Amino acid sequence: MAPKAPKRIAAVLGIKPEHIGQYEAIHREVWPTVLATLKRNHVQNFSIYRYENLLFSYMEYTGSNYEEDMSAIAADPETKRWWAVTEPLQSKVLEAGADEWWHEIPEKFHLD
Repeated sequence: MAPKAPKRIAAVLGIKPEHIGQYEAIHREVWPTVLATLKRNHVQNFSIYRYENLLFSYMEYTGSNYEEDMSAIAADPETKRWWAVTEPLQSKVLEAGADEWWHEIPEKFHLD
């Protein structure tokens, strides 16, 4: 039986222009505890790109219960502390729903 393909997730978020340097500096050394929480909850190949005042993220999820794992990440004290540092530097995009911070965008093409 072939292994299950990962769930691919892409999302966008604004970055406040006056905070771009700070945002990029802290992401050069993401806290190891935050990275461990992501890996423990089946997140891999996670990247964030910046174009002007827009952040684009891509990650792959390899677990079997996405909602449960994302809730575990959100409940992690170190991740909450990390978000308290990063969120003031960011801004939601207009398309984001009330329950979104990063606005998930649909995949339109994939080459395996």
